[in-house]
Amino acid sequence: MFKRRTQEAPPNPPQVVKPGGKGRPTPKRRDAEKRNRQPITAPSNRKEAYKKVRERQASERLKAREGMQKGDEKYLLKRDKGPVRRLARDYVDSRRTVGSYLMYAMLVIVMLSLVPIPAARLLVLFAPPVLLLAVFAEGLLLSRGIKKLAAERFPEESSKGVGMYAAMRAMQIRRLRVPAAQVKIGEKGEI
Repeated sequence: MFKRRTQEAPPNPPQVVKPGGKGRPTPKRRDAEKRNRQPITAPSNRKEAYKKVRERQASERLKAREGMQKGDEKYLLKRDKGPVRRLARDYVDSRRTVGSYLMYAMLVIVMLSLVPIPAARLLVLFAPPVLLLAVFAEGLLLSRGIKKLAAERFPEESSKGVGMYAAMRAMQIRRLRVPAAQVKIGEKGEI
């Protein structure tokens, strides 16, 4: 009456694989946690921890800066991304612009303003407005040219703001442009 009965264990039922399933049983939580465990390599003090964080951040910033200088899409700012902006950069970088020499000219004008010669004073008076008008006119021409070229080459891409982008890039000193110029002056590559 109170005897223990020995029962045979039923055979394991065949596993049914659902369509779209992963094809294996879900692992136990303890097994998954065991795989994810790693030895803790925390620094012994806060000073060391901050030093490691700063070093890591510095290396990441350096990598991003180098990528941005090379024109790598991954590291570019939002304003510089896309094929239309790359075309605008190459369009501007392939030519000499008055705007890129504007700062040098302004430095010469400031130096001339210190000279007590009347002809130099006259030049100092009229040269800045003439230079600014030349830069403005050049910016308009560059803007029109790049908008037309972008609409021709990339009709499906938005070319909003590309004219101003090109005009502003043309006013920067060539060596200080970010991302750095990828084409040489006079080179017409893909432009």
